[in-house]
Amino acid sequence: MGTIKTTNIEPIADNGTVTLGSSGDTFSLGSGVIQSNLNYPTFFAGVETAQSLSNDLATKMQFNYEDFDTDSAYDPSTNYRFTVPSGKGGKYYFFINAYYLSSGQGNLNYVSTNLYKNGSKWQHNNNDFRSNPVYNFSDQLSGVIDLNAGDYLEGYSYVNGTSVVLQNSNGSPNRMSIFTAYRIGT
Repeated sequence: MGTIKTTNIEPIADNGTVTLGSSGDTFSLGSGVIQSNLNYPTFFAGVETAQSLSNDLATKMQFNYEDFDTDSAYDPSTNYRFTVPSGKGGKYYFFINAYYLSSGQGNLNYVSTNLYKNGSKWQHNNNDFRSNPVYNFSDQLSGVIDLNAGDYLEGYSYVNGTSVVLQNSNGSPNRMSIFTAYRIGT
């Protein structure tokens, strides 16, 4: 066995492939080694000000601030969507937490939190409170999705209730209604 010390390894041809090991091999990082660029791209967005939701109508959730966005792939001001950058297709983990607040006790009858892929509903949670309406409700939606470059993800809410908002926090940081995703592999 020997040790190879270098600062850079590149393929012979531009944009080629460098293969380390073969099937069944394991590569270990030394103690204290930090691997960079794993789980990228990634973003974390939230609701800065409470957003009014339309009654009995799907409404796009406006996650309008970012804690981070490694590839500038999330739009917090216009489309409120994550778009997969060129060359970054693969499997992604996503998570939405939506905190719904109505105008008073017993005014929230139904909530559906939805993830849309390329403009179509891909996954959702439905919560029916018609037999026992509530004042507020926090709903979570998560999963793994295959995405190609150019695909986009958006959050949508469908509610039935009186004056329902997608709530931010009552202080800083704003973490009650959030949307995040990151690439977990190809």
